[in-house]
Amino acid sequence: MSSSTTVGEVFSKKFTSVSKEATLTQCLSLFKKGMVPVLIVLDSRGRYEGILAQRWIVRSRRLDPSKAKVERLMRKAPEVGERDSLSKAASLMIENSLRELPVFSEGKVVGVVTDEHIIHGVVLTGWGNNKIEGIMTKQLIVVDEEESIGGLLNLFKEHNISHAPVVSHGKPVGMVSIRDVIDHFFQPIDPERFGEIVGREKFEVLNATVKNIMSSPLITISPETSLKEADKKMHDSDVSSLVIVRGEKLAGIVTKRDFLEPIAQMEMKKPTLAIQFSVKELEIDETQRDFIMKDFDSFRSRFEKILELGTLFVYMKTHGTTHKGDQIVHCRLHLRTVKGSFFSSAEGWSVNETFHMGLDRIERQVLRSKELLEHNHELASEYLERINFPSTDF
Repeated sequence: MSSSTTVGEVFSKKFTSVSKEATLTQCLSLFKKGMVPVLIVLDSRGRYEGILAQRWIVRSRRLDPSKAKVERLMRKAPEVGERDSLSKAASLMIENSLRELPVFSEGKVVGVVTDEHIIHGVVLTGWGNNKIEGIMTKQLIVVDEEESIGGLLNLFKEHNISHAPVVSHGKPVGMVSIRDVIDHFFQPIDPERFGEIVGREKFEVLNATVKNIMSSPLITISPETSLKEADKKMHDSDVSSLVIVRGEKLAGIVTKRDFLEPIAQMEMKKPTLAIQFSVKELEIDETQRDFIMKDFDSFRSRFEKILELGTLFVYMKTHGTTHKGDQIVHCRLHLRTVKGSFFSSAEGWSVNETFHMGLDRIERQVLRSKELLEHNHELASEYLERINFPSTDF
């Protein structure tokens, strides 16, 4: 698949700028007034410094937004030009864990391109006729309707997600997102009162239950729905995810990131297995990167002919601390190939150890894949060799 659509054909020229010295409370007022996806952050001379998204403010609940400045939360986003492809923009979004990018022309910001712009631009091509089951995530993380908002935010942070289906006694009853939290608790009518959500008020917010803010009824589609139809339903319903149901059972979920991953693959020049990183609150040095690439090269040399075209998307971050101050490395892997998708996650005390563990789990999934085993005798033989049969006396 390929797409020749460029950023210049889909981006929005509407944007709002803010000084990096402004408070987060002032930014919330600008978001509400301008209805923009991000704010473009400028220095005292009007030069580009970075971007600020509304969702970053609510996730930083330890900061007092009436006093904290923009520079505490802004991020330096990579620049894209009007002639850049949507595939390139999607790749940059994934690598930098961003949903919006500033668009530049002759060194100046001329607009913003969002994940929704990219997705809508690509599904209008022939690719949009494919079925949603080809890109959906089958591993669902659900939350009970009686869960607290504090527990929900911890769940989102732990799994690096921003929305989850809500269940009651095991049955799906709605959807909850970080946007619901913002709309119900962190988007005050009077921006000046935002800084007062501390102490008892903050305690009450975090102990409120998910059922009080979830969206209901649950918006669902079937696995046979086309990508174009799914994108339209997301847009018309003003949601960033859809739950896939087969009959009355939950079959998966599709988010905007699930759309972006295959779009990011579209510019590959030849059939190959590639790797793409998205790292958050974690630095990977050259030695660690070399280890990871050697590990991946070994995997690629063994499975490239079998899996053909594909990309291993690696999402890594740190969370939690021990009494010694060490942080746990969390790694989530998604191997998306023309022969199927495979998921795994792992946690460890080092980047190398955690990646190796996650990649090993992906490898085992590939070896166990019924579809691949049925059509590849070499893979089937390796699978049998790796099975550890219990020892017996017979």
